[in-house]
Amino acid sequence: MKRSRLWIRVIVFLLLVAGSGFAWRQMRHGQQLADLPTAPVRKGDFLVLVRCRGELTARRSEQVIAPLNADLQIVWLAPESSAVKKGQVIIKFDPSKAQQDLKERDAALRQAQATLDQALAQAQITAEQDALDLRTAQYQTEKARLEASKQSIVSAIQGQESQIDLELAEEKLKVQQAAIALHKKSAEAKAASLERLRDAAKAFVDLTQLQLDQMELKSPLDGVINYLQNYSQGWNNAQPFKVGDHAVPGGALAEIPDLTSLEMESKVEETDRGRIAIGNTVMIHVDALPELTLTGKLARITPLTEQSFNEWPPTRSFRAFAEIEKPDPRMRPGMNAGADMVYSKIPNATSIPAKALFTQNGKPAVYVKTADRWVATPVRVVGRNPDEVAVEGIDSGALVALAEPPVVNQ
Repeated sequence: MKRSRLWIRVIVFLLLVAGSGFAWRQMRHGQQLADLPTAPVRKGDFLVLVRCRGELTARRSEQVIAPLNADLQIVWLAPESSAVKKGQVIIKFDPSKAQQDLKERDAALRQAQATLDQALAQAQITAEQDALDLRTAQYQTEKARLEASKQSIVSAIQGQESQIDLELAEEKLKVQQAAIALHKKSAEAKAASLERLRDAAKAFVDLTQLQLDQMELKSPLDGVINYLQNYSQGWNNAQPFKVGDHAVPGGALAEIPDLTSLEMESKVEETDRGRIAIGNTVMIHVDALPELTLTGKLARITPLTEQSFNEWPPTRSFRAFAEIEKPDPRMRPGMNAGADMVYSKIPNATSIPAKALFTQNGKPAVYVKTADRWVATPVRVVGRNPDEVAVEGIDSGALVALAEPPVVNQ
């Protein structure tokens, strides 16, 4: 009796151990099913993409050039990277010297004009006096001619005296006429000289006024302002232009890109060049604006590769430019971005994440989750992109593993 009870206890203990092991195995198996990351199989249009990296650039931009004036000291600047409108003042220089020069040259202009007016007035007085003297000489000549005409009725001596008076009157008339011509030419020459001096003074005033107007530089277009480096202190100490700096006459101070002409410049590997063409749709993802997905069209591709020394070893790649259909106002040139160039589209395709595709017995397969196990399912790949794979052989809506499960059922 005691022996049978002992056997019963042993059997019960063994059953409990077996049941616990089975329960632990089932719990562990369920935990493994639950712990693996999964993703649903998607049904819809599948885009075959060429993924590139690059940055935003402006197709159109204009530089702000310092005027050809001396002593250009910056006293005010529009804020760096601020939006500006066409015609808006963006840079101001110290106008004090130009204002002083304008006052001095305006005074010189008024003096030159006064001198010219005085000379013209004097010429008018001289002309009027000459006209009076001419009329007097003409009168004397006519009077002498009248007296000379009486030779037939007066004595010979009086006739000769009258003839001599006539000749003297005619000579005086010729002298007066010559003096009038000389005075006229002299007055004209003096007036022309003074007019040239007046015009030169006015030209200096106009030039100084232009220089004074150029003490304020205005934006040539709508965009954002980016100040260029000032190398006056050497290359090692170069900094963007700031208030207090002296500008070089004719030097570039800033650049204003047109934000409506933003485009995506991408680096395309040689192996991907044959898969893209002008006109392809491009989806653009700006790093600084992760919530945006912008669309565009591939507009240009460089005919030859360009070598880049920013990496080691140096790489060679093509440059592709995509025009952005609706640029966001927050976007700026130089922002890093990614570009997905649509190579082709597979309609009504079944797709899975790229991480869900594995190899089993040398063939592509996925691990499909059922109620209590993972089932290895062979598939056929019909398209790829960096994130997804289009396959045939599984139904949409199924859950596939994103990591290889430890226990698999065939």
